[in-house]
Amino acid sequence: MESDEVSYVTTTKVACDGGGGALGHPRIFLNFGSKRELTCPYCSHKFILSEDAQPADQH
Repeated sequence: MESDEVSYVTTTKVACDGGGGALGHPRIFLNFGSKRELTCPYCSHKFILSEDAQPADQH
């Protein structure tokens, strides 16, 4: 399953399930840590952390 999609996000923890319902993949959570860009290992969906991002545990 390949994806050319990119999501710009504002939190340091994101979830990905492939977006295809039953055709997707198991939901996984990805943490940016010190990175600004992540790629889902299942579907290659790319997540880019915005400059004004907040840590995932802040409300």
